[in-house]
Amino acid sequence: MTNAELFGEGLNLMFAGMGFVLLFLFLLIYAISFISSLINRYFPESTPVPEQKSPISQPQDDVEHLRPVIIAAIAHHRRINGQN
Repeated sequence: MTNAELFGEGLNLMFAGMGFVLLFLFLLIYAISFISSLINRYFPESTPVPEQKSPISQPQDDVEHLRPVIIAAIAHHRRINGQN
């Protein structure tokens, strides 16, 4: 075989392989969307029940919930590194 024939066969094989991969990916996309529609049809998401708000005001800032964790992390870091 000449170099031109080998190059042509290489191109042919490349396009055939890319075509099969593209076909498989499209098939996979349609299969996933079909399975998703089946799951949504037979297992719908339940609507959450609204929770009652407690009369005690909750802190609006998440930092207040994280403050003890941050303090403990800093103390642990200082204890491991031998700092005061």
